Amino acid sequence: MAEHYPPVTPFSISPSCSASELVARMADTSFQARNLARGAEIWGRMLAGEVTIFFGLAGAMVPAGMRQVMVYLIQNRLIDCLVSTGANLVHDVHETLGRRHWQGQATADDEELARRKINRIHDVFLPERELDQTEEFIARFSSGLSPDQAYSTGEYLFLLGKELSSCGEEEGILSAAAKADIPVYCPALADSILGTALACLRVSQGKHLYFDIVKDVVEMIQLVSSAKSSGVIFIGGGTPKNFIQQAALYGYLFGKEPRGHEYAIQITTDSPHWGGLSGCTFEEAHSWNKVAPQALTVTINSDATIALPILVSALAESSAESIKDRRKPVFHLARGVGAL
Repeated sequence: MAEHYPPVTPFSISPSCSASELVARMADTSFQARNLARGAEIWGRMLAGEVTIFFGLAGAMVPAGMRQVMVYLIQNRLIDCLVSTGANLVHDVHETLGRRHWQGQATADDEELARRKINRIHDVFLPERELDQTEEFIARFSSGLSPDQAYSTGEYLFLLGKELSSCGEEEGILSAAAKADIPVYCPALADSILGTALACLRVSQGKHLYFDIVKDVVEMIQLVSSAKSSGVIFIGGGTPKNFIQQAALYGYLFGKEPRGHEYAIQITTDSPHWGGLSGCTFEEAHSWNKVAPQALTVTINSDATIALPILVSALAESSAESIKDRRKPVFHLARGVGAL
């Protein structure tokens, strides 16, 4: 039986090995190295085809230093739509305004950190005073929006991105997305400082801002159903993963035959046997028809702060022509996402 399979090729070290060569060599090994190479292959196929690429971002990726990776993906259109947790977007705003996250220690004395008003995210430190300033910025921006309109999170984040484009000190996820007309959604916006900033605005100033969350759902279904083909890339799971996957089921709302996503990559450290979405397999998604039966899929069981920069660096080299010549879907964000 073994003769029907290719042999494992021992990984050879080369001092001048590029990122794309590194990942290409991983394809001849096994375990998560081979899965990482498979992820590059599938993502490369999406870029070479007429595929709308949806990206789900969970976990503390921005505090861990992944903001510029995400900016690259947006500016170079390796992705077409982003769904994120609120926390990642808050930390993006924080860094775009010129503030920093700091390398700390996971073994730090947390009671001492609390006395010094320093928040900890594993081995990352964040001064509470600076985070309060970011929250105040979000509240000030939000206070200038119309209380008579119910915003989708896509509309709200587009406007926030435009504001950051004019006043930010660095390029961030939201500012880059606004410039590139890439839709960004945050279905759990209230579960973050975006939500608490709006709560402070309401309680302290009596200013109300309303959201139409269902509009987000409708727009996402429209984006998926209007795409010639769709692919998904998930960092972790949570709300972003399900929000993207469920949209594949409701194409009939727009007269389209529902179909699962045809390409799927996930990077996660979670295991499927706990029953959580972050670890669940794409095989499980087949049972819901969220992922097409013949979809090209891979799960990379790795810390995303390791796998994602390697994967994107490799694609930047190996798929440069596909990226440059890619036929990209066009969105109309100024008047709501609407049709492709």
